[in-house]
Amino acid sequence: MSADEKGRQMLQEFRDFAMKGNVVDLAVGVIIGAAFGAIVTSLVGDIIMPMIGAATGGLDFSNYFVPLSKAVTATNLADAKKQGAVLAYGSFLTLTINFIIVAFVLFLVIRAMNTLKRKEEAAPTAPPKPSAEVELLTEIRDLLKKS
Repeated sequence: MSADEKGRQMLQEFRDFAMKGNVVDLAVGVIIGAAFGAIVTSLVGDIIMPMIGAATGGLDFSNYFVPLSKAVTATNLADAKKQGAVLAYGSFLTLTINFIIVAFVLFLVIRAMNTLKRKEEAAPTAPPKPSAEVELLTEIRDLLKKS
């Protein structure tokens, strides 16, 4: 087998792998997940955190930090990071809240899907009509029982 044939065979195998349903489904899931992540990030940053800040007297969690060196004198996180090492626990708190919201929303979505699946499975379905052969054999059996 020549190098060209091996290359074509490998390309064919890769194309077959990439076009399998699972790979395509995974790609769609990743793209939708990224879009969902952007929505949740906006929800947390633009809606929930400002409400929490208003409830706590206008506190902005994103600027909570502890300077790790004496050179850090800034009062906001962006300037403090330029001056030296800081422990930005406000950012961590924001991301933790973001994670909890994402996990809770995913829990609700999966719970709703499982509920729908259970309802679908529980829905009574009429048994399939037996084939003509089965009906004929049933008639023959019944006739044999009578005789």
